[in-house]
Formats: sequence, C-alpha cells, structure tokens
Amino acid sequence: MWILIGDIGGTNTRLQLVETVDRKIDYHARISYPSQNYKNLATIVKHFIEQTESNITIDAACFAVAGPVKGSSASVTNLPWDLNAEELKMELQIPQIFLINDFQAIGYGISALEENDIVTLQHGKPVQHGHMALIGAGTGLGETLLTWRESHYVPLPTEGGHVDFSPADELQMELLQYLKLNHTHVSYEMVLSGPGLINIYTFLRDSKKISPSREFTERLENEDLPALITEYALSGKDELAVQTLDCFIKIYGAQAGNVALSYLATGGVYIAGGIAPKIISKFSEGSFLTAFNQKGKMANLVRDIPVKVVLNEHVGLLGALQYVLLNQ
Repeated sequence: MWILIGDIGGTNTRLQLVETVDRKIDYHARISYPSQNYKNLATIVKHFIEQTESNITIDAACFAVAGPVKGSSASVTNLPWDLNAEELKMELQIPQIFLINDFQAIGYGISALEENDIVTLQHGKPVQHGHMALIGAGTGLGETLLTWRESHYVPLPTEGGHVDFSPADELQMELLQYLKLNHTHVSYEMVLSGPGLINIYTFLRDSKKISPSREFTERLENEDLPALITEYALSGKDELAVQTLDCFIKIYGAQAGNVALSYLATGGVYIAGGIAPKIISKFSEGSFLTAFNQKGKMANLVRDIPVKVVLNEHVGLLGALQYVLLNQ
C-alpha cells in the first residue's frame, strides 16, 4: 500500500511517500515546499509527484492542516487555501484522502517518536492513561487534548491558540495594552508564534525604548526577523532580542501550565511546533518551568505533570501516517 502524507503549514508544506507491507513501513521521498509560493495544495502535490518520478499508484493520503477541519473540508489559518477532500480525490486521483488538524496529527505522532526525539523538562509523576496535552508555537499556535481510548491515545483538535491572552506580570499587562491599540482581540497566538515574537520585539522597542544593536539592524534588511531575534537572544549579543525571548518563554510556560490545568493533563504536556527545537537551551534555563508551575492552589498538581519538548520536526508526518493506518 502506498500512502502520501503531508503537513500543511502557513510557512512550509512537507510531503512524503510511504510504503506499507503487512506491518513493515518503508519511508521514501520527503520534500518541503514554501507554502506561500503555491496557489493551492493540489499544485504542490502534483509538483511533488513529478519531482519524485513516482510511477506508483497512491492508495491513500492524509494531510495535516494548520487550521480548522470540518468534516471533509479545511482551511489553512495563515494561507488563503480552502481544502476539500472530495475535490482533492478527483483532482489527484487518490481514492482515499483524510484531512486532519495539524496538532491532531502531532498527537497521533507522539506514539511513533523515539527516545532521542524528546527532551524532558519536568519528569513529574505521570498517571497511566491520564489525559495528555500538546501546545506548540510556530507560524501560529496549536493546542490539542489527547485522551486514552481502548488501546491508544486519540487527539482531539482545538483552536485553543486563539483564546484571550492573559498577562501574568506587569510587563505582559503593558504588552496586552500595546497590542490592543491596533487589535480588538489579542489571542495567545499573537504573542506565542513567529509573528508573536515580532509583536513582543516591537513592543519592547517602542514602549521600553530598547534599541537593537547596529549589527542586528544591518542584518535585518535581508533576513527573517524571528530567526534573528532567536539567534541574537541565544548568543546574548543583543539586549532587545534577549528581553524579547525572555518574555516569550515566560508567556509560553504560563500558557502551557494553563493547558495542563484546563485539560487536567496528568499524563503529560508536550511542547511541539517549529520554534521549540530551535530554542531548547532556553527552555532548560528555568523560567519556562517557573511560569508553568506558578499556579497558586494548583501548584502541587502541575508539578506532578511531566513536561516534554518534541525535537522531531516531522512528528506531524508520522501522525498523519498513524491516522491512515488506524483507519484502514
């Protein structure tokens, strides 16, 4: 059986071919495409098939979509794409196509991870088959609840990244007021994402009068701002970048703790998304866990919840494959 799996994000679309024979899985060609350069998913899939010179018949496909999925339809939150499984079946000549939320796919992929794909921040005292939760910042912010059913965890999609941002200290309160000058609704995604890093950076630059270094400013003309902020924050070479990432990490920890409580994730909380692996050293410094565990009367409860960072950037593809296999 040949399966096409995809992870469809606002920044990148990753596609891979997989062959399954009995219980053996063989992974074949995997290519990443800049999503913004294509008008729709079908165009990318056709390009992928041409590039890989695939003379095989694809039996099923599963696409993990960074956005809400309703039945056989989905929209990509940070792309002008609307997807429909029935239309894709006809255009791509693939008899079985599944659309699932990208963080739902990550949830399915957790079970397929190896030991070196994960960094544990807090060991806690996990409850067997207890609820688990995912949160992850990238182009946007995703959240998912995982609940145990019979023999495996089933991830339930949410749009928790779009709930109201709730400041945890005075600086964050000022950040909220700054963002509300131009936005009627300030969500966690607006501060916990690549664009969120830019929002925090701009707030600190404008409101706190912290200027970037000359070297940072010169490189900014030709490079990606979130990536530069991360690089200069981790090296300590730019004070504005350092304070931006410090604020980001504290907000991240606080919201991860909120998710842990909201879902009563006694089985553990997993930090996924594209940003976490790039700043794993920052997660280990302590401010993330301090914010995670700072929950008043519930502090002892959250300290018992394991917290782990997913390093494997292809976990969404692994989850898309698991979804197909579970639905055969």
